Amino acid sequence: MDSYSCAVKGHEDLHSPAVCVQGQSCSRVTYTKRGICVLKGSTVDISCTYVGYYYTTSTFWFRSDKSTPEDLTTDPGYAGRVEYTGTYKGPFTLRITDLREEDSAEYRFTFKTDNIEWGHSFPGTTLSVTGLQVKVTPAAKGQRTLTCSTTCILTDNHNPTYIWYKNGQRLHEPASQQHSSNLLVVWDSSVNIYSCAVEGQEDLHSPVVCFQVKVTPEQNSEYKTLTCSTTCILTGNPTYIWYKNGQVVTEKMSLYAVLPKAVESYYCAVKGHEDLHSPAVYGPKSTSVSVSPSGEIVEGSSVTLTCSSDANPPVDRYTWWYKNGGEFQSMTGPQHVFNQIQSSDTGEYYCEAQNEMGTDRSRTINMDVKYDPRNTSVSVSPSGEIVEGSSVTLTCSSDANPPVDKYTWYKKNGASLTGSENTFLITNINSEDSGEYYCEAENKYGRLNSSSVSVDVQC
Repeated sequence: MDSYSCAVKGHEDLHSPAVCVQGQSCSRVTYTKRGICVLKGSTVDISCTYVGYYYTTSTFWFRSDKSTPEDLTTDPGYAGRVEYTGTYKGPFTLRITDLREEDSAEYRFTFKTDNIEWGHSFPGTTLSVTGLQVKVTPAAKGQRTLTCSTTCILTDNHNPTYIWYKNGQRLHEPASQQHSSNLLVVWDSSVNIYSCAVEGQEDLHSPVVCFQVKVTPEQNSEYKTLTCSTTCILTGNPTYIWYKNGQVVTEKMSLYAVLPKAVESYYCAVKGHEDLHSPAVYGPKSTSVSVSPSGEIVEGSSVTLTCSSDANPPVDRYTWWYKNGGEFQSMTGPQHVFNQIQSSDTGEYYCEAQNEMGTDRSRTINMDVKYDPRNTSVSVSPSGEIVEGSSVTLTCSSDANPPVDKYTWYKKNGASLTGSENTFLITNINSEDSGEYYCEAENKYGRLNSSSVSVDVQC
């Protein structure tokens, strides 16, 4: 009753329309658009049509990056911003209002019937939420070129008309520039604060271009010089204000900062324009390691470790540390991929994230690689000559993770023997017990036979 579609590897979000193998009696979901790019603060409609040939008991939208599908209407992060519209016969629409950049994700639709639960693993619609950004570049002497841009192409406005604002007022001149993504301005001594918007969405302004912080390390890495700079030319001699963890600490252009291990954030502004302060700069924090795929790790599979950290400026160096029985060794990069992980990769791992402001370390995770039995062998006790009437113990040994949970004993040219433990006891042994013995060790990932041992009973 399922439908099928295909895609080219590397472009899995652009797969073909779903088709049924036999007739049209199968379940399927068809998304109106595979990718959508919209402005931060706006509203988006993501829609699909679906077919299910049993009575539908529930329908909902969810983010594919959640570990388990969660109805968006119950997600606290979307409280008051999500609405479902539509019916079985028409497009079923997810509407999200007051969009935020963290809403960027793939959204999927799923429905349940009395017989099936459909749609969890199939690609849905990828939403990209972008803010407007203004970039300032030098032009002729005394001039600057301002460029208004987005991080993706707006879905419903591929060639948008831009609107420019100066000190909060819309610009109407010169006519040749007022609707362009670029604006050439005279950078004079007055307070000129510029921002941009897209026509039709004038209430969604770009962030104001104003102050930024430059971080200069000193020779001692614990000390930094933070310098406040601005792309706004302010009247007179501006007084710079520095904030540490939200509290004013000094009034000067540069701040000589001692950065202890505790996470501290700094930002600056100009007196009289405190609401236009710079973004905060701080060292990495909330550093963590994730393992993909989650769950048990089996030898031979592909496993990816990812280091994530919150930092501004962004993390510019990741270092991985791992230990598997010896000293810790290091690797670099935000991700470490084991294409075919081995049992020798079992061990403890953590990562360090570093930027100009400091370093933070994640907690240690333990990676336990599972594998089937190996090095299976049988030993005989007592060793040496075996005399009729004595007792003999055969012991099966095997290296496996998880440990062997089932042992089977065999005598060559005979059936399997009674017993499932790793030892097999023969009491009051006689000549008929002479022969070749071997064992089979088994866990959930496989089984392996040992080589045989000879038991020769002397009369």
